[in-house]
Amino acid sequence: MKNYTPTGRSPAKLAGLLAVAATAGLLLRTGFGEPSVPKSPAPAPVPAGQTSSAPTPDAAAVTLTADQLAAIKLAPVGTHEFPLEKDAVGSIDYDEDLAVPVSTPYPGKIIATFAKLGDDVRKGQPLYTIDSPDLVQAESTLIGAAAAFALTSKELARARSLFGTNGVSEREVEQATADAQTAEGALKAARDSVRVFGKSEPEIDAAIATRQIDHTLLVSSPINGRITARNAQPGLLVQPGITPAPYSVADLSSKWMLASVTETDSAMFRPGQRARATLMAHPGRTFEGQIARLGSSVDPTTHRLTLRVELPDPQDELRPGMLANFTIVVKEPATATAVPLAAVVRNGDGTMNAWVTTDHKRFVQRPVKVGLQHAGNYQILEGLKPGEQAVTEGAVFLANILFGPPAD
Repeated sequence: MKNYTPTGRSPAKLAGLLAVAATAGLLLRTGFGEPSVPKSPAPAPVPAGQTSSAPTPDAAAVTLTADQLAAIKLAPVGTHEFPLEKDAVGSIDYDEDLAVPVSTPYPGKIIATFAKLGDDVRKGQPLYTIDSPDLVQAESTLIGAAAAFALTSKELARARSLFGTNGVSEREVEQATADAQTAEGALKAARDSVRVFGKSEPEIDAAIATRQIDHTLLVSSPINGRITARNAQPGLLVQPGITPAPYSVADLSSKWMLASVTETDSAMFRPGQRARATLMAHPGRTFEGQIARLGSSVDPTTHRLTLRVELPDPQDELRPGMLANFTIVVKEPATATAVPLAAVVRNGDGTMNAWVTTDHKRFVQRPVKVGLQHAGNYQILEGLKPGEQAVTEGAVFLANILFGPPAD
């Protein structure tokens, strides 16, 4: 009877397999045959003008060659006066303190107009005339008062001439005197009433002498300026205080700039603060003025406060409606450490860096914290001290070397 094996293999083959397995286990236990791991080579020297990509204590420093030094400029870290300023956008408008609506003092119908929109006018220059019923009534009263005064004056003179000859009693003289005084008072009141309409003394005397009523009321410009609005047409019925007025006149020697500032900044502004304005219509020029007044309330929709900046404009170069950018000095300047704008490089994560050196060969990147910006300078709050040698031009060049791909 033969022995049975499950695999169908001979005992000699099985013994060979078992021997191989035992030998492999022994090798694993003794560590013989472990894969060799190549050791990291020592870092190679970094050529001038390049940095190693491996993190080292000098990873934020570069050394430049003589040719590369020509691409940068150095200067000591200095100081600069930084005023605390706020910027805003606004528009030009007429100075409302120097703009006057020229309305009629009494109701009437416009007869004629003498000025057009945009005309320059002088104080007292006629703008338009109206047919005023009130003027007709006042002049009628004036003529009647003048006639009454003339009559009572004659009666008083006659009574005085006859008194003492027993022709006139003392009582009649006193009555004539009282009548003359009453008529004189009425005449003075009538002259004042007509004078209110703008009539001069010679015109009043002429009306009394000729006994003719001039129904034309002349309305003149109250100030020197320019016609900024005209709503007067012959035949138009006008009333005192009705808007729009027939004419509007503005003194153009000064303009207002209306600007809106945020509610959060509104507490920083005060009347009298200095302001500078620049306009697209006048590139390269700056108009200086000061805050004339602040708005009495904040806009509930935009939550902004309106400022009125008074800008002198003797040459009449600013036009209402022009857009303007303005800067207001809210605090006096403070001296602080400063570097040019080109000396600071903004990183991708928002941090700011500058480059400093002690030997003009090796340059170290220094994190800095900046504050205000003025006249091409950054205020340095942290990171630099006055007197340190900093790169003022070419900082981006150094940053590109530092973060550029490693050399082949």
